[in-house]
Amino acid sequence: MNILPLRLTAAEVRRRGKRLLGPVDLTLGTGGVTVIVGPNGSGKTTLLRVMHGVERLSSGSANWAVPDRDAQARQAFVFQSPIMLRRSVAANLRYPLALHGVARADQDVAVTEWAAKIGLSDALTTPAPRLSGGERQKLALARALIGKPQVLFLDEPCASLDGAATLAIEGLLRDARDAGVRIVMATHDMGQARRLADDALFVLGGTIAEAASRDRFFDRPQHPALASFLNGDIVT
Repeated sequence: MNILPLRLTAAEVRRRGKRLLGPVDLTLGTGGVTVIVGPNGSGKTTLLRVMHGVERLSSGSANWAVPDRDAQARQAFVFQSPIMLRRSVAANLRYPLALHGVARADQDVAVTEWAAKIGLSDALTTPAPRLSGGERQKLALARALIGKPQVLFLDEPCASLDGAATLAIEGLLRDARDAGVRIVMATHDMGQARRLADDALFVLGGTIAEAASRDRFFDRPQHPALASFLNGDIVT
């Protein structure tokens, strides 16, 4: 059962009379990595939260190809500041599997495999909050992927990480994409956006000002504000 496409139609989010997002019309199809870029406060995180279903729309609609309950069970979200359960690394990895009713023996296999993938095989009994920032982010990503979601949303997953940790995260994301996971992520790192994107969205003032394939988006931007933004200029 494929939960995609996701269709946003005239989607708007308003708070205290202020419009934070919209109107947005967008169809998220299957396959690849969509990168969302734009100035601070432009609405990137709100757009991610709307797509994930944790931000209530003021008007418009967001519809998956399946009922919302089924869609929610087959997607995951990794936040900029990962939330660690106050448990061991192994318990953090095991948690989503237990929620999905995976047998204990199968949990053990998956935990061992994913701990190896993120370089934490020797830290399975370590309390997750004691990990370094890069290790916590890798654990958060592994915890999101261990349940085999169809869609993965990420909000600035490499913010404040050093180069080595960033490369490790990007490697995991490429592997996930190659395994068929649909990835949608916001980032301020234009180098990362170019490395990972199959297509990209430019969010400005709560609307999608431009959407295009990677090469056209970065090499032949159509919107003047996107051209300025990619040039390193301050865009508001």
